[in-house]
Amino acid sequence: MKTISAGDANRQFSSLLRDVATGQAITILSRGKPVATIAPPDSGGIERQIAKRNLIERLQQQKPSGERNWTRDELYEA
Repeated sequence: MKTISAGDANRQFSSLLRDVATGQAITILSRGKPVATIAPPDSGGIERQIAKRNLIERLQQQKPSGERNWTRDELYEA
């Protein structure tokens, strides 16, 4: 992980964003201590995306269950 001082981060912010866009995480230091990390957004990871796709496929294959013995108006009665 790359580290950079707060002052340098301020002066080189556009360059830092380009580095983050390539997947690099950067820690910002203030007086030598870490105060922030700039990192790419978490896309949920590949495992999460696979699990979501599998769940949607399984749900689409299932038939609806239970009876619908209520009307829309009954559902939204005050």
